[in-house]
Amino acid sequence: MMTAITVLTVPVFSTLCNEAFRLRREVFIIEQNVPPEEEFDADDLSAYHVVAIKSGDVCGTLRVILAKDYVKIGRVVTGIAWRGQGVASAMLRHAMEEHKNVRDGRFHLAAQSDKMALYERFGFKAYDGEFLDVGIPHFNMKNF
Repeated sequence: MMTAITVLTVPVFSTLCNEAFRLRREVFIIEQNVPPEEEFDADDLSAYHVVAIKSGDVCGTLRVILAKDYVKIGRVVTGIAWRGQGVASAMLRHAMEEHKNVRDGRFHLAAQSDKMALYERFGFKAYDGEFLDVGIPHFNMKNF
């Protein structure tokens, strides 16, 4: 039996958000060698934090920032044990549904190049060229 994924938007520094920060640290800082000062920033204080919970554990997170002209999705992460199980898709569905009437439903993100297919399934298209962000190849993507 497949365990359901619960997706919630949680307040910054709540117990669940702190678990999301722990997961970001584990994946981005430890696994992908992102410098800690690049991973956590002032946007975390005003962002909407989305967490995915499966089998009682926070298994994924992303954040949503209301930029001037679009809604920015970022810091999308799924724990290593949970990858390939629809966690990121469930979080994207939740975030886009929750913000569909904000900024005319215009969403933007910077995708790691090897993750672009996931975002394309949600209507995102790459624009401009590939660039390095903390040494990791990325593409800017938008749905508008």
